Amino acid sequence: MAAAAGPAVGGAARGRGATSFQRKAAAGSRLAAVAGTRPSVRHGQLLLSSGLPSLDCVLGGGVAVGTLLLIEEDKYGLYSNLLFKYFLAEGVVCGHDLFVASAKERPDNILKELPAPLLDDTYRNELGEEATAVKSEEFQDSMKIAWRYQNLPKMEASPTSTKFGHYYDVSKTMSPELFQSIKWHSFYLPEELSSQPKMKTCSNMNSAYARLLQSIQRIIYQEGFDGSDPQKKQKNILRIGIQSLGSVLWGDDICSSDTPEDIHSLTKFLYVLRGLLRKSLSACIVTVPTHLIQNKAIMERVTNLSDTVVGLESFIGSERETNPLYKDYHGLVHVHQIPRLNSLICDVSDTKDLAFRLKRKLFTIERLHLPPDLSDTVSRASKQDLAESAKLLSSGCGAMAIGKKHLDF
Repeated sequence: MAAAAGPAVGGAARGRGATSFQRKAAAGSRLAAVAGTRPSVRHGQLLLSSGLPSLDCVLGGGVAVGTLLLIEEDKYGLYSNLLFKYFLAEGVVCGHDLFVASAKERPDNILKELPAPLLDDTYRNELGEEATAVKSEEFQDSMKIAWRYQNLPKMEASPTSTKFGHYYDVSKTMSPELFQSIKWHSFYLPEELSSQPKMKTCSNMNSAYARLLQSIQRIIYQEGFDGSDPQKKQKNILRIGIQSLGSVLWGDDICSSDTPEDIHSLTKFLYVLRGLLRKSLSACIVTVPTHLIQNKAIMERVTNLSDTVVGLESFIGSERETNPLYKDYHGLVHVHQIPRLNSLICDVSDTKDLAFRLKRKLFTIERLHLPPDLSDTVSRASKQDLAESAKLLSSGCGAMAIGKKHLDF
């Protein structure tokens, strides 16, 4: 009976116009199988999350595999260090391998301070508490919000899938049980110098950078991230994090002198590092104290040798900290460069004026809004301060009401 049923079914299928042709799966679908990644709908490049969904939205969906993300540190290094930990924490949640390099803090101590993830129900509960805390304030200001911002979407939105991009609670540290399922490698410069005091280095590059490059290259080749082991069952991503690169602790003098002796040391390191990233399943985040680099030509070269450059400007210790215009924020975000991947143009966000703030448990990047000036309780002095501060913003945020009229078109 089974043999007779086969031709009958096949004849019925041919009668409906079905064929035996099966389309071969594209190569992009195989890359998308890597945990914690997704292909970009714009340029087809494989993307991974930076650990901050709002930053992924600004960067066009995430950080592309094989690229270098440069974070310009704020003056005190508080918020840039937080982004650095977000990037590593996302790798732990997704099961990626980690490589942490630092010259001032032990990598194992950095991993112990990673923020705890908010997963599924925990995320909804924590987000509900945050929404409840600010619900009354937003309700009171809903009738006073500027007309041009009322219908604009928020930059901080919950991810559509828990597989790509997670939220983290900065008030708690990650559980040690999460580190048991991943591999992580460390590079602590004082230990490396003590273990091998003498080492042959490349020309125009100090010994610290040369040792770091050799360690990264060894991990990429030994663990098979360069694609040299095609028989490997499960493909994975290597997340590389380098803290405060270019500082005096790395043996570089670009931050302490206008005419440094090793003027090409940092730029040559970034050039070789990008070559390693391009031919491997890896992504790198580097924090650089750019506010200490006095030579602008060096900073331009560093920017050109990076793929994505994001700068953080903190309000701590500045006049904007007490300015009523920025009372809801802790600093500004400057997106200096976005890579052009498989296209002639880069994926630029429509929002130019961005700011960040650290809430009770969450760190968010949002669109910079001007506070409304429609209340009769605002004093003349504060109105003048708001009007003067509004001139400092770019045209993307619009202009404040200046003069006797509430709205000046």
